[in-house]
Amino acid sequence: MPDAPELLVVGSIALDKREGPFGKLNEELGGSAVYFALAASLIVPVKVSAPVGHDAVDQVARAFDGRPIDTALVHVLEVPTYRWTARQEHGHNVDLGSSDRIYDRWKPAVPRDFKGWAFVGSMRPDVQALAIKHLHGARLLAADAMLSYVRELTHDAKDVLRRASWYFCNQEEFAALGGRDPEEFRRQWWLEGLVIKAGEKGITAYTPNGSLHVPSLPKHPAFDTTGAGDAVAGGMLARWLTTGAQSGGLQDALVCGVACASLTIEAIGVRGIASATKELLTGRTAEVWESLRRES
Repeated sequence: MPDAPELLVVGSIALDKREGPFGKLNEELGGSAVYFALAASLIVPVKVSAPVGHDAVDQVARAFDGRPIDTALVHVLEVPTYRWTARQEHGHNVDLGSSDRIYDRWKPAVPRDFKGWAFVGSMRPDVQALAIKHLHGARLLAADAMLSYVRELTHDAKDVLRRASWYFCNQEEFAALGGRDPEEFRRQWWLEGLVIKAGEKGITAYTPNGSLHVPSLPKHPAFDTTGAGDAVAGGMLARWLTTGAQSGGLQDALVCGVACASLTIEAIGVRGIASATKELLTGRTAEVWESLRRES
């Protein structure tokens, strides 16, 4: 589609310290902008706006190598890269804290008069809100939640929710934001779309046209679930953008998002989605469609 809008992600670049069934990891590349961009770039070119310290520049360059990812808006700062510590238990990450002072030195940059699609990934909510204020001209504006920040900075997190047109969250984040009934929640916050991620149970999107559910792929291993939600968003939005963002193409986009998440979680960190190819994504997408047909 020659007239397809540009896709932008504003989010975090992280060096994670994590432990789980895969062992212990230190200085492992992660972050919402990284996972989103790696998933979306399997489908369309993507622009990235994020802060990073000199300590992670080389890892980012290696992960993005060969992909249509524009890093002109990635700002290298004289402070340590955002750090996140977590422990994976039963397929879920338990947040053990973070060091986010890089956000005190960074103001999100977006393309001038940006009129494309934008995803504001999980990071400190006051910074998310600042990014969203610069994206008032975006055709589609989506944001994601992070449980620890929702609990600690609830007012700022709800400010982000109020400004977004599409919102992504998991079940714990949904509850922490006061959610009970997803459709009532969507209407309360005037959302065009609400996507609730339920891990091994798949994802469900709520829109004015009703709800759509896509199951996960349990036949593939969930080795490291970090980044799955960002990969869902990247795959879904990139795919939906290429098909014209019509309501009839939403299920197809959700299927692509689940396929990207599946490719992500079967390896440690970004390795799975960074090494994925368009051919692998096509095959995994077909498997999700087959799973969906069986479920229905």
